[in-house]
Amino acid sequence: MPIVCLGLNHRTAPVEVRERFAIADKALPDVLARLRSETGAQEAVVLSTCNRVEVYAWAPGESAPLLAALRRFMLAGGTPPATEVFYALAEPASVQHLFRVAGGLDSMILGETEILGQLKAAYDIALQNRSTGARLNKAFQRAFNAAKLIRTETNIQRGSVSVASVAVELAEKIFDSLSGRTVMVIGAGDTGEKTARALLSRGAQSVLVSNRTPERAEALARELGGRAIAFEAWEQEFAQIDIVISSTSAPHHVLDRKKLEPLQHLRHHRPLLLIDIAVPRDIEPEVNYMEDVYLYNIDDLQAIADDCLRLRQEEVAKCEAIIAHKTRDLLDPSRSGPLGDSQPAFGSQ
Repeated sequence: MPIVCLGLNHRTAPVEVRERFAIADKALPDVLARLRSETGAQEAVVLSTCNRVEVYAWAPGESAPLLAALRRFMLAGGTPPATEVFYALAEPASVQHLFRVAGGLDSMILGETEILGQLKAAYDIALQNRSTGARLNKAFQRAFNAAKLIRTETNIQRGSVSVASVAVELAEKIFDSLSGRTVMVIGAGDTGEKTARALLSRGAQSVLVSNRTPERAEALARELGGRAIAFEAWEQEFAQIDIVISSTSAPHHVLDRKKLEPLQHLRHHRPLLLIDIAVPRDIEPEVNYMEDVYLYNIDDLQAIADDCLRLRQEEVAKCEAIIAHKTRDLLDPSRSGPLGDSQPAFGSQ
């Protein structure tokens, strides 16, 4: 009577395939009801995020028939992908996978924490719709507990691992708080947008967008809830700017010391963080020698992110040991105790 998992993720399927299988939260109750009716699963939880769609299920009997039924259910009414994108897991691999997902070890960004909240939400929907029972309740509660241990007993989730998160970390070190800070984005590149969004999410007050193509500046400003300014007019806004993210495709420096130094007195010695994520670089390196100016280019940010990622990777063995222990604890009746102690306790983890 094993727990099984059938799914696809960012490793097995590109986004154009994943989006075909994605399930909106509001559709999950109906999907869970049909899944149990059509596959014979007595318990089921469906997890659908931008990076994965997974079904965790239990039914009496062998694993293979249930996994085959789940695969037919996932493919119903659609054209099968050209290549195999599903992974089909039975115990103990299915439980280990659940624990690895909860702990952020199977994520695109190693150790990220967002997936745990998504997994708890998926479990809660299944729980509220009476789609779980003793087996999955106990497995998911143990998964949440394993994730908690991974977070508290290892360093897997500490440190920044992306350009945007590094930029936020730097900004929070330079400024007492990001609250009330103004960000200017020069250029309308994807990384610049993500960096601006990350800063806004941590409290930055407003965003100015400047681009040589006014239409692109207006579009990005609308998305970020900011204001577009003419490419030639950014100097007029300089006094209020705290953070500049530059990501143009210009073949020469957009900002240089000669241009910035005369404007610096307008800032009354307030710190200025310059994040140059353009290649070739937008900001002259000499700018870093100016008083109260902090300049980081893409290599600087990536080096910080790589250092943090190496630290996280060194923690993987500790995380896997926790998962192995928790898996044995769940699957070995002599160690895990009776299923009767696994009443739903969502929200207590």
